[in-house]
Amino acid sequence: MTDDHVSQQGLGFSYHARKNGEVEVRRQGKVVSLLRGRDAAAFLAKVEAGDEAAAQQLLARITGNYRRGNERLASHHARNRP
Repeated sequence: MTDDHVSQQGLGFSYHARKNGEVEVRRQGKVVSLLRGRDAAAFLAKVEAGDEAAAQQLLARITGNYRRGNERLASHHARNRP
């Protein structure tokens, strides 16, 4: 079974489950990560159990493309001021 899941909200992530069990993680239509084996099975189980917003956050964590809330602009750091 092949599924394409596209988000209607949020961060622009989607995923595609392949027939061979692999999962493509996409952002704005481009493949950014590929999950295989146990990782793919665990991902699909988590996504099916959660809601869309949780799925978007999970996809962001998998790709490493998310902010943790403590980042600041380097220009505001003391060492970068004149």
